[in-house]
Amino acid sequence: MRIAHLIMAHKGPEQLARLVKALAHEGFDFYIHLDAKADRREFAFLEELPGVRLTTTRLYVRWASYRFTKAIVECTREILATGIEYDFINLMSAQDYPIKPAETIYDFLARNRGRSFLSFESSEENSEWWAHAITRVEKYHSTYFHFKGQYFLQATINWLLPKRTFPLPYTLYGGKDGSWWTISRPCAQYLVDFLDNNPGLRRFTMFTWGSDEFLISTILMNSPYRPTIVNNNYRYIDWSQGGANPKVLTTVDFEALRASPQLFARKFDPEVDATVLDLVDDLLLAAPLHPVS
Repeated sequence: MRIAHLIMAHKGPEQLARLVKALAHEGFDFYIHLDAKADRREFAFLEELPGVRLTTTRLYVRWASYRFTKAIVECTREILATGIEYDFINLMSAQDYPIKPAETIYDFLARNRGRSFLSFESSEENSEWWAHAITRVEKYHSTYFHFKGQYFLQATINWLLPKRTFPLPYTLYGGKDGSWWTISRPCAQYLVDFLDNNPGLRRFTMFTWGSDEFLISTILMNSPYRPTIVNNNYRYIDWSQGGANPKVLTTVDFEALRASPQLFARKFDPEVDATVLDLVDDLLLAAPLHPVS
């Protein structure tokens, strides 16, 4: 079994190297998408590590824009085109870190071949997230673009035009943890093919906000692969501070990380607290192996 870890990065080459080394395993390869705004020379040394490639796909990513989702999809396409028969593609941020040993993660996925792991809520249920997130779809958003006066124009368009409607007769799925996932190769191929075959959906999504948190879940949960999808992305993410970004984890959070059944956690920043990563390395990644259910 082989697993492709797709890592989205825009800064912190040393932190990224630490992540790759923490996940080192003979069954793992690493594909790093480096934001086009970053200096590739600062990250070139990573390709000296076993199984690491910087993707040829490099997009200029704007936060919360479809550009980020597009980068994920195009990198997924690049991985599929390698000809390597990966069983899973695991999407991560460069600020993620494993909280279980690499062998435990490999064992978990080996026991769950054919399944995919995402986190989402349904727009047809009493979803607190969708109660406010529906405006991501119903209103026009200009985050894909960057020009003077764009938000004034955006507000004017939304005042003049009626609510938008998702272009397919689908139930929407998404959530605050929806950006990060582990999907089977068949799901990954379906995702790429579906977007290729639905250019109208791509055009629609260019004018949404935060599509990475709902578009991929929506496509896959309305696909033939729905029965294979588990509503758990196996990430520990702390949103307790509110706002648009999760809490940066520190030593204060270590006991919660130790108790967590999840495989990964985010997000970490060594400039804020590097000691928590030392504790994870010494006490969690070096711990005796216990299967994750």
